[in-house]
Amino acid sequence: MSPTGSLIPADAPFSAEQESWLAGFIAGIAAAGRREDTTAAAPVATIDVVFGTQTGTAEFLAGEVVAGARSRGLGGRVTALDDITPERLAEMSHLLVVTSTYGEGEMPDNAGLFWEALRAEGAPRLEGLRYAVLGLGDRGYDDFCEAAKLLDTRLEQLGATRLCGRVDCDVDFEDPAAQWTTTVLDVLAAETGATATSAAPTTAADPVAATRSPWHKRNPYRSRLVVNRLLSSPDSAKEIRHYEFDLGDSGITYAAGDALAVVPVNDDALVGEFLTHLGASGEEDVDGRPLVEVLRTGREIRTPSKELVADLVERAPSSELASVVAHGDRPDLDSWLWGRDVLDLLRDAGSAAPGLDELLPFLRPLQARQYSISSSPLAHPDRIHLTVASVRYGAQDRRYGGVASTYLADRIGETTPGTADATAGVYLQANASFSVPTDDDAPIVMIGPGTGIAPFRGFLHERAARGASGRNWLFFGDQHRRTDFVYEDELTELREQGVLTRLDLAFSRDQAEKIYVQTRMREQSRALYGWLEDGAYVYVCGDASRMAKDVEAALLAVIAEQRGRGDEDAAQYLADLRRAKRYVRDVY
Repeated sequence: MSPTGSLIPADAPFSAEQESWLAGFIAGIAAAGRREDTTAAAPVATIDVVFGTQTGTAEFLAGEVVAGARSRGLGGRVTALDDITPERLAEMSHLLVVTSTYGEGEMPDNAGLFWEALRAEGAPRLEGLRYAVLGLGDRGYDDFCEAAKLLDTRLEQLGATRLCGRVDCDVDFEDPAAQWTTTVLDVLAAETGATATSAAPTTAADPVAATRSPWHKRNPYRSRLVVNRLLSSPDSAKEIRHYEFDLGDSGITYAAGDALAVVPVNDDALVGEFLTHLGASGEEDVDGRPLVEVLRTGREIRTPSKELVADLVERAPSSELASVVAHGDRPDLDSWLWGRDVLDLLRDAGSAAPGLDELLPFLRPLQARQYSISSSPLAHPDRIHLTVASVRYGAQDRRYGGVASTYLADRIGETTPGTADATAGVYLQANASFSVPTDDDAPIVMIGPGTGIAPFRGFLHERAARGASGRNWLFFGDQHRRTDFVYEDELTELREQGVLTRLDLAFSRDQAEKIYVQTRMREQSRALYGWLEDGAYVYVCGDASRMAKDVEAALLAVIAEQRGRGDEDAAQYLADLRRAKRYVRDVY
């Protein structure tokens, strides 16, 4: 059975019209055989819901859209964008696109191949296609929902007709996504003459209500933090910690490769500085809540928003910030802003800075932070493990800390007014695209320097618990072996047990010439390509800005060197791996 619940496999060699007819035919047979429901209507149209995702949110929403389509008597199937060929697209009649944006306006990992084909000169005309696009993004970035905008524009250029206007969702996506879903499905139902059924009561009109777990962004589970221990050496330049959350009676079930979202609380010391600067007591009413609580749990007071930056430049044209912005160089602005927080910018603006009422609209909602899970439910069914680097920097006169990383390290378990709270709000962020192969014989290559090792610890525990015979190769590194080799004892034991077949290490500062994981990949070029030819799955986790790009460049170089057919052939080889879900990344 396909993931969408259809009896027709997603890769079946049928056109959209043939599949729609078959879906109705099969549904008719099934209905005739059910004594309790002989009136079930066959879907009158098949809706293709496609997604581009980096963390799994777009995939989840796409599934909820299909559930809503079925509740309205429409057929529906969910497919990753990279699984859609131009030929298959040309056969579709109704297309709903749900996509996030990755990096600096790029397509997410499972949509890049589709986009390359769609924007090519030979892309097919799509006059018979009706479509709608939902974008997921963060207005804090310059290229907000850029992937959705590009797809929407290109589909129109190829002759497709919009069912409704594109909707671009900010981080609080639930309500606009629900409204878009309701609008587009109502239009489709009216166009096709579909009628609601009782077979699928779950609808996509409220994605939060439709989630399988009661614990989500708006209702996180209060989980006890039962382990908080330092992994890196006390004299390391980094502070990497291991955490374990007790799942208690939550009913949360997870998979190796998923992420856990942690709902942070701002540092009370920073909140106090804020109140002092604003000349506020903290008791001021903000939509029925005291200001101090709004600043602690409701607003982002560490990272300044784009809107605040623009407002401060207008208010204080002689400030240092305004001088940097006046040069019009985005990298210079990013460099100047790095390490500075909202309070720094307010002080820089001096007397021109906005007061409390003017400032609050520029403070974005405080968001949960997602961390790759570093455990397997087969080994630890009642706990979720995280591997997190604490962000700390600054001089003696002012110290800074990452909102969530220092909350985890320092503040969970502190006594707060009226409560002794040793718990944190958490919820699961499933990521089906980044998971251990179902084939226990398949070899896997894992590339994860620093805290990028997190999911691969879970992968290794998973394969050990399953008794998987497939070979496992890990590339890991950091600055110094003596201080930064996290989980060294565990990895040594896994090697001795035969679970970890190969371990290649790269500690960049232990010698004059810096060595990184991509260096080790190139050194092991022949063996690495041999694993690929043997059907290995390649996983990458960690920093997106440099590491992931350098690793991909190294992988392409390895393929080109070993095949001897040039860069274009290597790029196609890697594209085939990505299309086969054998090259996947969890990068941030």
